[in-house]
Amino acid sequence: MSRIEEYVARSFKDIPDSDRKEQLRQEIVQNLNEKVFDLMEQGKTQEDAENKAMADFGDFDDIKQELGTGPAGENPTDNKNYFLRLWFSVFGSALIIALMIFINFYYGEQPVWFVYPAFGVLWWPLAMTFQWLKHRR
Repeated sequence: MSRIEEYVARSFKDIPDSDRKEQLRQEIVQNLNEKVFDLMEQGKTQEDAENKAMADFGDFDDIKQELGTGPAGENPTDNKNYFLRLWFSVFGSALIIALMIFINFYYGEQPVWFVYPAFGVLWWPLAMTFQWLKHRR
């Protein structure tokens, strides 16, 4: 295995196996090998050309994000975090709305006003529901 292949394999080791991962890995190895060949034609040694090609390629954060793992290691397909956020937003919204109901009825005979801010608070669990559904796939 060449140094380029080892470099790419190390960079891809924390990404779950898939056909897309293997396809991207092969494309990157091929592109880096072509760059090494071009640099060697310009007069660089093989080692210098490999080092320059790997340094010029940069990091793999965008590729990892595309394949399902972010740079921080969080897997966006992990539904547990999104599900917990959804239930936290539902519970938090219920508490806020209950507090507004209490304040509305405890402090007087005013018209029922708690309904209006309740609509605003309900956007929070609605947004979390759509986020959970999006990442559930």
